[in-house]
Amino acid sequence: MRRALASAELVRGRTSPNPWVGAVVVPAPGDQPGGVDGEPAWFAGATAPAGGSHAEVVALRAAGARARSGTLYVTLEPCAHHGRTPPCTDAIVEAGIRRVVIGIEDPDPLVSGRGIAELRSAGIEVDQGCAHAEVDEQLAAYRKHRRTGRPWVVLKLAATLDGRIAAPDGTSQWITGEAARLDAHHLRAQADAVVVGAGTVRSDDPRLTVRLAPADPFFRGPDAQPVRVVLGHAPPGAAVLPAMEMSGDLGTILDELGSRGMLQVLVEGGARVAHAFHAEGLVDRYVLYLAPALFGGDDARPLFDGPAAPTLGALWRGRVRSVSSLEGDLRVELFSPEG
Repeated sequence: MRRALASAELVRGRTSPNPWVGAVVVPAPGDQPGGVDGEPAWFAGATAPAGGSHAEVVALRAAGARARSGTLYVTLEPCAHHGRTPPCTDAIVEAGIRRVVIGIEDPDPLVSGRGIAELRSAGIEVDQGCAHAEVDEQLAAYRKHRRTGRPWVVLKLAATLDGRIAAPDGTSQWITGEAARLDAHHLRAQADAVVVGAGTVRSDDPRLTVRLAPADPFFRGPDAQPVRVVLGHAPPGAAVLPAMEMSGDLGTILDELGSRGMLQVLVEGGARVAHAFHAEGLVDRYVLYLAPALFGGDDARPLFDGPAAPTLGALWRGRVRSVSSLEGDLRVELFSPEG
């Protein structure tokens, strides 16, 4: 299942409105030539872009005849309905799979247990709940979208250790180092859309594209970039164009992005936009890059531009998912209490 999780992670942000799913076929014990270092052979697959094959079908095709009587590991319950592609349950039955191991049940009402029921009615052994916590987290964006219709919101922030994002004169490039910036491009690669305020567009003129080396596993070509969303209006000739220009209530904007099949969006700033998403409780995951640097005063620009929590009792408290070092910078990942 961890191999299936790893396969799914590489296609995050490329499969929407479908979830990023990974699958692995392990042939029956008597059909194991080709393994490495004594381990059984296995054939992995991941969900293709919308309209393409689902992870189960990709893995089954890779395994070919060796799938018969084998075991299929898949992070999400296989679909049992006709959409853009035929039901995965049909492909699993036709391949002669003996056992299916599932991470989590699909929350989509069109599936939600139907896939499991159809596999069992075909005489296939089904186990569910394998690596449940890991799969649940990996598919948190998909689960939220199916529950609320809105995308999962990731807020990216980069600052000094005293919480400042720019000098009093407005200069801000670069506070963090190259490794942190590379990691931020990985975040972009996992998103369906990147959101930024019009003020940031005017001051920084960002491109908001994913710029990674072709050898990087998260590399995205020029035709597979996330949608760029400007809150407000970008000036003519801005590097971010073409972009969606949106204004109004942030919840309504998220509803619109969700209706377009976007499962995950990355909010990149600036400080007013960050404050607005935070203050309205719209952020699911925070990623902070903290440089070992101090402005040492109160006139440098803060992470959030807007009123703070009025009392200690109103303080926002999340949960730390991870803390890591990126060549000297600190990366802190937080989930909202409901995340």
